[in-house]
Amino acid sequence: MNEAPVALVVGGGSGIGADAARKLAAEGYQVGVMSSSGKGEALGFELGGFGFTGSNLVVNDLEQFVGKAMQRWGRIDAVVNGAGHGPKGDVLEISDEEWHLGLDYYLLNVIRVTRLVTPIMVEQQQGSIVNVSTFAAFEPDPDFPTSAVFRAGLADFAKLFSTKYAAQNVRMNNVLPGFIDSLPEKEDRVARIPAGRYARVEELSEVISFLASEKSSYVTGQNIRVDGGLTASV
Repeated sequence: MNEAPVALVVGGGSGIGADAARKLAAEGYQVGVMSSSGKGEALGFELGGFGFTGSNLVVNDLEQFVGKAMQRWGRIDAVVNGAGHGPKGDVLEISDEEWHLGLDYYLLNVIRVTRLVTPIMVEQQQGSIVNVSTFAAFEPDPDFPTSAVFRAGLADFAKLFSTKYAAQNVRMNNVLPGFIDSLPEKEDRVARIPAGRYARVEELSEVISFLASEKSSYVTGQNIRVDGGLTASV
């Protein structure tokens, strides 16, 4: 069994997920990266681990990804769950089908992989799951309706999960980014941010790396804003 810690990044083809994979590799993790685009597969091999092309909407793809990691390394210490961008639009013009797709993108994506890795982490008596959420989970933004609705649910799921598994040293936390420099900058959005700028993607990766590691061993069930002061709620 490989003694180096193992981290899996789901949705790691670009943006926050890809940068988190690079950060974890730099911190000494063996890294597996999955994305639907093929970029995650290339990145995983580039980082000296492995990559896999598949969708977090498809249980069989996740099973294969987790299975390959276990076959290769025999353990999983951390999982980082990223997501694509789900349906947007006026809150009453989003169809039933689009709401269901948002559920898939923003909540079930986490639940699916959590079902697979939790027994492994419980047996190890160690593991951390870090979910990339959104600032809009607690201050809903009309630009991101399905994300806001289902990631509010993700906050509840993380709390339920973390309470159940805390005694086994298996943890779950959510990171709530604001606007990130991997996206096109818009003046009206910058004007809303007290810090006066978008986040650098590595500023999210630092927090993800901390939550993935045993440095945060007493932190679980939390929703941690990394938004430059964007949200006003306490």
